[in-house]
Amino acid sequence: MNLHLSNADVVLMIALALGIALLLAFRLRTASWRAVLIEAVAANAAAIAAVVALEILFA
Repeated sequence: MNLHLSNADVVLMIALALGIALLLAFRLRTASWRAVLIEAVAANAAAIAAVVALEILFA
């Protein structure tokens, strides 16, 4: 299985990560920097997983 991510895929990952991070920030209302860091990592992981899943579905 070969995954070929183009520039559009990277832009989609960034957009999804920012959207998920904003959603988590408003939903959880965290105050500590550690919680914000964990939310950002979770948002990035979710965005990457979503784009890879789409690539697998369309391949």
